[in-house]
Amino acid sequence: MSCTKKCTIVHLGTRLPLDRTILGAGRNQQFGGWCEFPKLPKSVGLIYCYLKTKTGRGRAVSNAKQILAMLRSQAEGDQEQFYSIALQVAAGEARQGHRATAEEIRAAVDAARFQLGAKSSVPISFSRPRGDLDSLLDLREPGIRLADVVLNTSIKGHLDAVVLQQQRRDWLREHGKTPSRRLLFAGPPGSGKTMTAEALAGELRLPLFVIRLETLITRFMGETAAKLRLVFDEAQKRRGVYLFDEFDAVGSNRLATNDVAEMRRVLNSFLQFMEEPSATDSLLVAATNHPSLLDRALLRRFDEVLRFEMPRPEEVRAIIKTHLSPMKYPKLIWKAIELSADGLSQAEIAHAAGEAVKEAILSERNQISTADLTRQLQKRQGMRTVFTEEKGHLG
Repeated sequence: MSCTKKCTIVHLGTRLPLDRTILGAGRNQQFGGWCEFPKLPKSVGLIYCYLKTKTGRGRAVSNAKQILAMLRSQAEGDQEQFYSIALQVAAGEARQGHRATAEEIRAAVDAARFQLGAKSSVPISFSRPRGDLDSLLDLREPGIRLADVVLNTSIKGHLDAVVLQQQRRDWLREHGKTPSRRLLFAGPPGSGKTMTAEALAGELRLPLFVIRLETLITRFMGETAAKLRLVFDEAQKRRGVYLFDEFDAVGSNRLATNDVAEMRRVLNSFLQFMEEPSATDSLLVAATNHPSLLDRALLRRFDEVLRFEMPRPEEVRAIIKTHLSPMKYPKLIWKAIELSADGLSQAEIAHAAGEAVKEAILSERNQISTADLTRQLQKRQGMRTVFTEEKGHLG
């Protein structure tokens, strides 16, 4: 059985019929038959066939450039770009008054995205930055998602809204709007800012690029701003999450008495770059432990400013439970554990739980006791005391 309309592709500038030897099979009951698509993922092949059968001759998807762009995006492994083009077709259909077709195309894209997220597949490595960018950007492939990070309700709500806008950015652009993409994370060390940036990238299935401040900031006039320009140009071309950690090194107040003219120029450049529109809607995440040091002009440039705090008692429990796998933990005295964890950051609590698990493994036990956890948490508290005492001596 074949498609209700003969599918074609553009190959080396020539329109050729879809051939079983070029593409592979994917059953399409909804659209009336089989579409031949092997080198493309099945869900993507079905969308392609769907677009061909649901749009008539002379309509948007029949444009050779769009078809070629869709196939190229798959050859490059960029499924989000494929979906973006499909949604552009949906927008074209809607503008021509074909609302039902537009909604069906969107539904097909949503179903394909869900199918991709639900299936466990072999991870495909993101390509590393090249040339000058190799020393400026540290590529990290996200290993976690937002569900793996313990966040308070307020922060989670804000991030869920950002994720939704990013996932449906094409819909927003149809109405002349752009998704939120510039985020400022502020909070004490170890409160989960960097982890949350990684989880955000994982949730959106995007690469995480950490800007290396040690190579970005130099003592030569104009060089730092030029490197910053390279980073923003890359964000314009390559969709991802770009993290400026220890952001106060770049965004400190221009009126500070100990500031130098070069850093003021760098901040001015940063402010200008932030105002530029982005075709890729790459996320820019700035994280700081000292928000009071930041220039006030930055506040209106960020779409979201999120304040991270030390974990509350209920969050302490969630963090510890997350990091006790594969151990059992019957009858834990949570009051004692929460008291021992008071004042510790999310990273410190997670580290203490991990140490308790390692200790149990080496002792050939499969259970964690309250004493195991309180001992490791008090050890972390003791490490904090060392730093406090050292600071007192220096003062």
